[in-house]
Amino acid sequence: MVLTHPRIGADLRPSTRPGAGTGTVGPDNRRVRSSLHTPLCDLLDVRYPILNAGIGWAAGPELAAAVSNAGGFGVLGGGSSPIELVAARIAKTRSLTSAPFGVNVIIAETDPGDDVLLRDLIAAISELDVAAIVLFWGDPTPYVDAPHRHHKKVLIQVGSAAEAKAAVAAGVDAVIVQGFEAGGHVRGTTSIWELLPETVR
Repeated sequence: MVLTHPRIGADLRPSTRPGAGTGTVGPDNRRVRSSLHTPLCDLLDVRYPILNAGIGWAAGPELAAAVSNAGGFGVLGGGSSPIELVAARIAKTRSLTSAPFGVNVIIAETDPGDDVLLRDLIAAISELDVAAIVLFWGDPTPYVDAPHRHHKKVLIQVGSAAEAKAAVAAGVDAVIVQGFEAGGHVRGTTSIWELLPETVR
């Protein structure tokens, strides 16, 4: 693919230098940042701020690895599966990519003792070869410390501005805002076009 920068009219090709990261290299060998470069790219060490949804078994190793290999951040579906299954899926994903990827964990506490099981699961995942844990459907507060101790990022998907603010207060590294247009498990109750501006104020 050949890219042309609209202001300088130069032929820009994606950098092939090892560890080049985001952006492209112009005719004078100086880095030109991609217009898709955002702080999330720096946080997750990816080229594009694009994540796939970690939808249960549908978001398997092949999908997560493909997204990461294309420059996004692949998210492996973990749900609340036993650690043995999650570890095997992480190992399979790692065999398909050397790029960063994460694991999705649903933190809905529906039965007594769920909080303990989830803390143990997240602590165990935190020791494995993943860059981040992506949480969904609950309060992230009890689940932030273990990943951070292992230098893993914590993201959470939320459905309201109030949840986003509470998640930031809990210490998450990034918030994913979900409107009611989303598929799968839907936590959002308003349109993303209303919720997003309210969240980033």
